[in-house]
Amino acid sequence: MILEFMRDDHRACDHLYTEAENALAAKKTESAKELFEAFSSATNHHFDMEEKELFITFEKRTGMIGGPTQMMRYEHQQLRSLLESLRLALEENRPTDFFGIGESMMIMLQQHNMKEEQMLYPMIDRTFGGDAELMIQTLKDMPL
Repeated sequence: MILEFMRDDHRACDHLYTEAENALAAKKTESAKELFEAFSSATNHHFDMEEKELFITFEKRTGMIGGPTQMMRYEHQQLRSLLESLRLALEENRPTDFFGIGESMMIMLQQHNMKEEQMLYPMIDRTFGGDAELMIQTLKDMPL
C-alpha cells in the first residue's frame, strides 16, 4: 500500500525531470526552469513526506533508528545538493553542465528509489499493517 503510493510519487517526480530535460534540449529555457522547479519542489516534498512522517513513525514502531532510514536521509542530503547544482546550472545558462549533473543525479536517484521500493517500503508496509491507509492520508495531507 505505502509501496504503491510512494512508488507512484517517485514516477511522477521522474516524469517532471524528464519534461524539464526535454524542454532544455529543445532550447525552451524558461519552460525548462519552470519544469525543473516543479520537479525540485515535488522531490523535496517526497523527501519531506519520508523524513517528517513516514520514517519517524516507522522508527518509533520498530525501534530501528540507525538502519535503512538513516541511509535514506543521507542520500536525500546528497540529492538535495545535486538539485541545487542543477538549479545553478540552469540559472547560469550552462545546459551542458545541467545535463551532466542531471545524469549523475538520475543514476543516484534511481538507485535510491530502488532501495526504497524493494527493501524499505515493503518493511514499512509490514510494520504498519492496517494503519497503512491512515499514513497514506497523512502523507497526502502534507502541505507542498
